[in-house]
Formats: sequence, structure tokens, C-alpha cells
Amino acid sequence: MNDRSKSRSAARLAAVQALYQLEMEGTPLHLLLHEFHQHRLGATIEDVTYAQAEESFFDDVVQGVDRRRGEIDGLITTRLSSGWSLERLDRPMRQILRAGTYELLARKDVATGTVISEYVDVAHAFYDKREAGFVNGLLDAVAKDVRK
Repeated sequence: MNDRSKSRSAARLAAVQALYQLEMEGTPLHLLLHEFHQHRLGATIEDVTYAQAEESFFDDVVQGVDRRRGEIDGLITTRLSSGWSLERLDRPMRQILRAGTYELLARKDVATGTVISEYVDVAHAFYDKREAGFVNGLLDAVAKDVRK
């Protein structure tokens, strides 16, 4: 994996974390971005050094999800099984799906397979194999809708 791929992978993971914090705490977006830029991206926290994330990519994903949340949530909801709602999914899962859906919608410069694979990897940071498979299947279905 080259440096750009590593920094984008780090940006995706950080974006999911930022979106989670945004939903949990309602931190104003500009303050949240500042906090991540100054204190999290590439920082050492509790003896763990985080990879340096591509800030512009991180910002685009976080701001894009925030700006297009209604559209993104609609795309995800149409692909959930009958009887399931987005609110029924736990918060980290919602953020993973939102970020991945945003990239599929707005980042045509990133290959579909790359988007799906990267968010499956992010899912592995939080979940077991079954949930990662869910992310794979749902993002694949969304990709068929938005990347014809």
C-alpha cells in the first residue's frame, strides 16, 4: 500500500469516528474538524500513534455526509431488509454506511471496489466478519444504484 492509500485509509477511519462524534454530541462541524486536525489525525493517543490522514479527503467525507445526509440515508434505507430502519442499526454502523455511500455518490475518482473494500476494512475495526459482510453487501447494492 502506498502512502496516499494509507493516508486515505486513515482519513476514512477518522471520518467514521468524526461522524459518530457528530451524531453523539452534536459538536458544530467546524469545531469537530478543527479538533480532528489539531488533536487526532496523525496524533499519538494513549500510546497509539495514528496514521497521518489526508486532511482534504477527511474533510470532504465528513462535510459531504453532513451536507447530503437525507439523500444518503434514503439510499441506505431502500437497501435494508423489510422491517429494518436506519435507526435500528447501531451508530458506528450507520456512520460506516453513510461514509461509504457518500464516496460512492460523490467521489467518482475512487473506484467502486476500492470504496467497498476500504469500508469493509473500517467495519473490521469495529465488528466481526458478519457485520463486515453486511457492509460489503449493502454498499455493493448502493453502488449498483448510483454508479450505473
